[in-house]
Amino acid sequence: METTSMVVLITLLAVIISSATAWFLSRRIGDRKLANADEFAKKIIAEAEKEAAIKKKEVALEAKDEWFKSKANFEKEIQSKKAELAKSEKRSSEREHDLRRKTETFQGREKKIEEKERVLAGREKGIDIHEKELERLIGDQNIQLEKISGMSSEEAKQILIENMMGKAKMEAAALAKEIKDKAEREAEKEAKDIIIQAIHRCAADHTVESTVSVVNLPNDEMKGRIIGREGRNIRSFETATGIDVIVDDTPEAVILSGYDPIRREIARMSLEKLVVDGRIHPTRIEEVVAKAEKDMDVIIRETGEQAAFDIGIHGLHLEIIKLLGKLKYRTSYGQNVLAHCCEVAMLAGIMATELKLDSVLAKRAGLLHDIGKAVDRDTEGTHTQIGAKILTRLNENPIVINAVESHHGDVPKETVYPVLIQAADAISGSRPGARREPLESYIKRLEKLEDLADSFKGVAKAYAIQAGREIRVIVECDRMDDLASSILASDIAQKIESEMEYPGQIKVTVIREMRSVEYAK
Repeated sequence: METTSMVVLITLLAVIISSATAWFLSRRIGDRKLANADEFAKKIIAEAEKEAAIKKKEVALEAKDEWFKSKANFEKEIQSKKAELAKSEKRSSEREHDLRRKTETFQGREKKIEEKERVLAGREKGIDIHEKELERLIGDQNIQLEKISGMSSEEAKQILIENMMGKAKMEAAALAKEIKDKAEREAEKEAKDIIIQAIHRCAADHTVESTVSVVNLPNDEMKGRIIGREGRNIRSFETATGIDVIVDDTPEAVILSGYDPIRREIARMSLEKLVVDGRIHPTRIEEVVAKAEKDMDVIIRETGEQAAFDIGIHGLHLEIIKLLGKLKYRTSYGQNVLAHCCEVAMLAGIMATELKLDSVLAKRAGLLHDIGKAVDRDTEGTHTQIGAKILTRLNENPIVINAVESHHGDVPKETVYPVLIQAADAISGSRPGARREPLESYIKRLEKLEDLADSFKGVAKAYAIQAGREIRVIVECDRMDDLASSILASDIAQKIESEMEYPGQIKVTVIREMRSVEYAK
């Protein structure tokens, strides 16, 4: 026990001694480290103070450099400003010098002007004195002239004025005649050129007038169905349409005959529908005819609209559109009136463009110039009067109304547009083939024209050209001189007038020429 207690006691003492020794050693080491740390801190502070001093000196040096640079720039700016100021002062002094010189010059001129004004004032006084003296002398001379002539100055003045007026009128009349003759010569040439250009640039188709329409049938048996039992179908058809139905020996065809082209067209459309349908009896006929009449109204309106669109005319009244459509089924001397109106519109528009006029207005007048022919068979009066009344009622342009009313010379022309319409109308109607003429009578007229010219002595050959509107006669040069050729042309023209009937006029041209031919061998 004692041994164990001793061991424990020795162990405790060892532990206490070890702990005391360790505490003592650690404290000494800590004091040493603390002392080292203080020294290190002092070294760091000293180095930092040295670096701060160095940085302070560097900043001070940089600030001095910037100050010197700013000072140098400032001095440069001061020098440039001084130079500019010196230049401005120099320019100002030069301007002041120029102004002073100009002022001196102006003052010198003012003195000269004042001197001239004094001279002029003196001259004016002298002129006034001379004018008074001249007036006195003229008055004395007038008094002496009045005594010598026995008339007053007013009477002499009136005679002089009358003489001058008479002379001026004669000169004006001569000048006006010269201008008029020149204008007529140039106008005729220019008018021919314009008309020729219009004719070349406009071409139109023509149709031949007909009072019958042919309806083709699938077979001849259909003719009996069209006639019906005891003819009731054909009578109902003729009553509903107002058109005669001719059933003859023509194979697989019937003929519709009637004066009214619109009703004849309605009858043709109705009969074709009945033939296709196959049901032909009075009730069905009335239904088909009524339907065809409605279709015809639509066709007429669309035809009028298409014609106006093709010509380039807009804003026409609906009634005018319908009347234009009706003109498609109206002919004049075999010429389709709607085609004729469209052609006249195109010709008038071309000529108006050449003359620097309103081509649209000219086209409008040309398209509507025969509008009265759409209803002239149902209304009293000429087609020009009827057309003018219709257009007046529908508030059409007054220029167009006057052109419609005056293009045949029934009323005076108020503008140049009726003249264009009249010329275009004549061109369209006089085209070869435009107006119907039986071929046989046409050929006979040409032959008679050539035979009439051949009957004169000295005529070698005669040719009828331009659809019989001109006869060219070639004479034998050795049997007829120039004077005789002129007389021959007059004689042929007189004989044509007395023995032939023809539309318009016929130009007689006599040609006399001599040809000498030799051969170089």
